[in-house]
Amino acid sequence: MAQSGGNKKVQPHIIEEWTGKIFTSFCIVLLVVTIFSMVYFVSTRGLSTFFQDGISIGQIFGSTEWRPDGVPPVFGALPFILGSFSTSILAAIIAAPLSICAALFMVEIMPKFGKKFLLPVIELLAGIPSVVYGFVGLSVIVPFYRDIFPGQGLGIFAGATVLSIMILPTITSIATDAITALPPGLKEGSYALGATRWQTLWRTVLPTTMPSLLTGVVLGMARAFGEALAVQMVIGNAPHIPRSLFESTSTLTSVITLSMGNTAMGTTQNNVLWTLALILMLMTFVFVFIVRGLERRAKR
Repeated sequence: MAQSGGNKKVQPHIIEEWTGKIFTSFCIVLLVVTIFSMVYFVSTRGLSTFFQDGISIGQIFGSTEWRPDGVPPVFGALPFILGSFSTSILAAIIAAPLSICAALFMVEIMPKFGKKFLLPVIELLAGIPSVVYGFVGLSVIVPFYRDIFPGQGLGIFAGATVLSIMILPTITSIATDAITALPPGLKEGSYALGATRWQTLWRTVLPTTMPSLLTGVVLGMARAFGEALAVQMVIGNAPHIPRSLFESTSTLTSVITLSMGNTAMGTTQNNVLWTLALILMLMTFVFVFIVRGLERRAKR
């Protein structure tokens, strides 16, 4: 009887354990299948441009002309690729110093004020929809640049300015966590050697946290590279390589969102758009690999 009662007590525990294992395994399998299905679908549709439609890789990556309705049609994606890279890199150049300085201010200079007031404001930026950023950029930033610089105000610099504000919370949050996680003895040792606070920040804190700071910058660039709506509203959407930062151009995400709804599935132009989507996906993988490498370097 005692043994039978013991088995009854153990039985619910075993059921709960197996239920948890089955549910967890199901979620993992579903996640893996979803990821591989997306990669397979985008890859097959993107590669059909070369194997089914006969368009050369040189035309996609080397031509600067985009004439999908021409006779014959020309699909040069180089302006869009350069537009995506230029806006993302310029946005990271603008946002990285601001984010790192904000993190240093919140952690090292005025931690009470920074974490109580500044950090919530910065985190609030992450919840604002991208269409709001684009509308503010079109209403404020574009007219401001139009009055100061030559051109219509639309272009790479306007897009990079909007993107820099959008990726500011990502870089600031990671930089804040990295600086907060520093061992207290590291800074105390610097002060004990006679270094000032600014010398400690410049020569001790920043070099030590540099891999983590770069991780935040790369993650910010990854978000900027895949942003569509906000950039589309302020960049001008002209399919050519601009001669300055204040001329209209376009990005991979912009041309996909503007053209995908106007093409029929299976047509050459539709397949080319899937090729551009494949390029975006591959660049996302590159950003992920870079982040992983920086994380390994930070743990050493």
